[in-house]
Amino acid sequence: MTARVQLPTVRGRQTEAAMDAAARNVVARKGILATTVADIAAEAGRSTASFYNYYDSKEAMVRDWALRFRDEARHRVRAATEPGLSNAERAHAAAAAHWNTYRHRLAEIISVSQLAMINDDFAQYWADICALPIALITAMVEDAQRQGFCAGDDPKLVAVALVSMLNQFCYTQLSGDGAATADDAACITTLANIFYRTIYHKENVAP
Repeated sequence: MTARVQLPTVRGRQTEAAMDAAARNVVARKGILATTVADIAAEAGRSTASFYNYYDSKEAMVRDWALRFRDEARHRVRAATEPGLSNAERAHAAAAAHWNTYRHRLAEIISVSQLAMINDDFAQYWADICALPIALITAMVEDAQRQGFCAGDDPKLVAVALVSMLNQFCYTQLSGDGAATADDAACITTLANIFYRTIYHKENVAP
């Protein structure tokens, strides 16, 4: 994926931003498959034709979103790779990065994940998006095993299971009306605790 050329005028960029904001609101409520260009234009208070000044289709819009989402996700995940963190701090940082990315990019995630079910290009976009946290968590599990934790577990399978859980939890809590009511601190703490207990455990040895 490559970024589109930036619109040349301030007004053009402002209109595009308004259209994007409207699209995110509609997609967060209805999902991308049920959203039409007319829905987006109505939400933005503009004509349907004005949408096509910025995107060829709603799929083209989501492709643009996916690029921006990927870049933001990479930035956020760095917090969990900082040196000097305790195991609990690293688990919390990883959980917070995932939650906050969903919080700020929910429409992008919903759109790419839903389109991935019917479009091979978006299936690859979704795989690329998930590959980042999977690689991070795989490395965390491998490091935990060097410390004597979660012996015998397959690091990548643990990572895939955790990312699947994180994705579903974030979607369930934030989709629909959830974004307005979800308790960020409580949700991050819950995810961090599950994350920590999954990776940093040792098998009980019978006496």
